[in-house]
Amino acid sequence: MNSSSMFSRSAFISLISLVLAFTSAPLRAESDVKIGFVDTERILREAAPAVKAQKKLEKEFEKRSQELEKLAKQLQAMQQGMEKNSVTLPDSERRAKEREFNDLTRDMQRREREYREDLNQRRNEELAGVLDRANKAIKVIAEAEKYDIIFQEVVYRSQRIDITEKVLKALADPPPAK
Repeated sequence: MNSSSMFSRSAFISLISLVLAFTSAPLRAESDVKIGFVDTERILREAAPAVKAQKKLEKEFEKRSQELEKLAKQLQAMQQGMEKNSVTLPDSERRAKEREFNDLTRDMQRREREYREDLNQRRNEELAGVLDRANKAIKVIAEAEKYDIIFQEVVYRSQRIDITEKVLKALADPPPAK
């Protein structure tokens, strides 16, 4: 047995032991532990700062998006023109138009790639700010309502422990002035 499978097995056994310890504890202890859950994906979709960030990104990238749309229409018109006139054009002129079309296609592909990369980078920056605010709101709620632990990623949870709505409400309020 290699060391990674030994570690995996021992980690699994430890996890099972921990779960069994919690589930076999007296009922009295169960009421002493307060557990919460926050749906991070929902926060990133619905929270006021996330919606604001999305609108900001749309505005920030609107011009580039319109330029790409214009370029796509130009390419489509070029292609239709080439298809329509390919029989009547002399070979040298047809090859020149094909070269121009291919150059423009490469340029558009490069611009689209740069656009996607820039948009993804900015989206990640904006969402990191939203997550930071959400984590601060979660901590405030956890301390105020005396939660012992709050999970953000789980396979299953009961609606009884879901505090996502509280976090969304906390994020709807403007952040405190610094």
